[in-house]
Amino acid sequence: MIRILLFLAVVFALGLGFAWLADRPGEMVVTFSGYQYQVSLMVAAVAVVAVVAAVMIVWWLIKSLWNSPYTISRYLRVRRRDRGYQALSTGMIAAGAGDGALARKKTKEAAKLIRSDQEPLIQLLEAQASLLEGDHEGAREKFETMLDDPEMRLLGLRGLYLEAERLGDRNAARHYAGRAAAMAPQLAWAAESTLEDLTGRGDWDSALKLVEAQKSTRQIERDAANRRRAVLLTAKAQALIDSDPNAAKTAALEANRLRPDFAPAAVVAAKLLFRQNDVRKGAKILEAAWKAEPHPEIAELYTHARPADAVLDRLNRAKKLQEMKKNHAESSLTVARAALDAQDYKTARQEAEAAIRMDRREGAYLLLADIEEAETGDQGKVRQLLSKAVRAPRDPAWVADGLVSERWAPVSPITGRLDAFEWRAPMERLGQLIDSNEDAADATVPTIAAPIKPAKENVIELNPAVSAERPTTAMASESDEDQVAPVTATTFAALPPDAEAVEPAEELARLPDDPGVDPDDEDQKSPRKFRLF
Repeated sequence: MIRILLFLAVVFALGLGFAWLADRPGEMVVTFSGYQYQVSLMVAAVAVVAVVAAVMIVWWLIKSLWNSPYTISRYLRVRRRDRGYQALSTGMIAAGAGDGALARKKTKEAAKLIRSDQEPLIQLLEAQASLLEGDHEGAREKFETMLDDPEMRLLGLRGLYLEAERLGDRNAARHYAGRAAAMAPQLAWAAESTLEDLTGRGDWDSALKLVEAQKSTRQIERDAANRRRAVLLTAKAQALIDSDPNAAKTAALEANRLRPDFAPAAVVAAKLLFRQNDVRKGAKILEAAWKAEPHPEIAELYTHARPADAVLDRLNRAKKLQEMKKNHAESSLTVARAALDAQDYKTARQEAEAAIRMDRREGAYLLLADIEEAETGDQGKVRQLLSKAVRAPRDPAWVADGLVSERWAPVSPITGRLDAFEWRAPMERLGQLIDSNEDAADATVPTIAAPIKPAKENVIELNPAVSAERPTTAMASESDEDQVAPVTATTFAALPPDAEAVEPAEELARLPDDPGVDPDDEDQKSPRKFRLF
């Protein structure tokens, strides 16, 4: 657009110039070789412009003829390069589609048209073609060749890393990933693999530096970086808790500052503060973490902050935690455990039952069984509670990659992934309670359909009220003979005194979790057996 405006401006200026000359008459006399030429001023101006244009045209023709060999060679070179890039593009598409034969063909064609030192992608296409053909050794050689080129070095390290992963050589894979991470920490695959290697070896300081490099290159968000730093600092504090308490304390407090709601960091920080008799600061850390999310390790450490405290003092501290997080199952269980230690069975039972109402789980029933055994020693009730505990949902635990652990760990022992453990309930057992409302007070016995009888038998009528309500039709009578009324106290009261005791045809199958009753005890408790139907 600017060029068009300039061209129009030049034409307009020339027009104005010629118009100005036309308005001013005059003559121009030129004497050359004894001849005198006399022309008007306008004709002289046109002649000058024509001569200049002719000179410029002649100069352009001479220059074009002089540069014609270079122009022709450049045209052929550009055409050859375009054909080479077209072959390279087709080869890359074929490699992505899995067509190894076409990829190899286009690789050779591109290599003839373009030099590999001018276009590094030819080396990548050759390596991809070798992989598609199953020539992994040739592919590795291509990737190793890329290491000599600064532009292709990261690509070569990536290829060698994937080949080492394919062969299962973890040491070689981590070596290549470490080199790539040192050059470019923003590469996710290199940083993650190097981080797993460092955490697996327990090199927490190097892992912290790598996470800081990831944060500076904005590979991970700020919250994710703080979470990783908190995990690594907690792991460092746990490793140094006995050998270097001061360094462990510094790391634990930094981890707690980054993530106050992270229970392992709060626990290890408070533990180190308690060892240095700083109970007040340690208690504040545990209280802040408890308010964020109650955890049994926090409760255990908080109630036993001072080893010399009496059991009643521990119960009071447990109640203080309960006040901070009301209507939570973990708060009630904490008070129940402390009350059991203090032999306050009434409070312990109330809190354990409250925890069951809020969250039915295995630990609550086991605690209630301990309370029952300590208070009454009733083994029947204890077995009943243990049976419910077996079939109840499991308590939350540290779970990582399907592994359930009682203690938190910074990395997964299965995959080596950092921050893999989560505090949650493990997968439920296959056999759960048949009746979810078995704790209800007014549970009713369901009606059981009797099998079809081959012949009509004499049946003792147990409940006259039920038989009076039966239909009088023959079809209804036959249908009701196969039904058994619920067995209640009224039914036993209506039983004739001369009823004959019989043995059952076969014993009902027990549930796998039913502790059962000893046969001798059953015979002593039930001397008579009645025919019910």
